[in-house]
Amino acid sequence: MITISLRPVARNWGTISFASTLYLCPILDLLLSDIPVKLQAELRLGLQEALVNAAKHGNNLDPGKTVLVRFSLIDHQYWWIISDQGGGFTPVSDSPDNPVDFLPPDESECGRGLSILHHIFDQVQWNRKGTELRLCKQLHHRLRIPLLRK
Repeated sequence: MITISLRPVARNWGTISFASTLYLCPILDLLLSDIPVKLQAELRLGLQEALVNAAKHGNNLDPGKTVLVRFSLIDHQYWWIISDQGGGFTPVSDSPDNPVDFLPPDESECGRGLSILHHIFDQVQWNRKGTELRLCKQLHHRLRIPLLRK
C-alpha cells in the first residue's frame, strides 16, 4: 500500500510512505513528477539506490515495515528525507571521498550505491541511528544580467 500526501505538511513537505518493496517505479514517478526533465534520469538513479537501501538493507524487505519519504523544494534545493524502520547502521565516514568505507569488505559490492549517492546529490547525510537519509540537489540558476537602457 502507498500513502501519499502531496499537500504541504509542516514547511511545504510532501510525504509518501510504502510497504518495503523493490517495485519502485510508481514511487519514483511520483517523487520526480515536479523535477525538471533534464535532471530526472540522474535523480531517478540516485533515489532508486536510496529507496532500495531503505527497503532491502534497512527493512529487510519486510512488507510489515514501511519506508517514509518526505520531499520538498526549499530555496532552490530539492530535498528528500528517506526513513526506514530497520536497526540502522553506523557510518564510518560521511565523506564523499570515502563512501565505500560504510560497509565491511565482504559487502563492498553493495557500497557502490552509496558512492552513487555522493556523486549525484550535493548533500548526503545520515542520522546517528542510520535509519534516516537526507539527500539534497541544488538547482543551479544562470545569473541574469539585466539589460541596460540608456
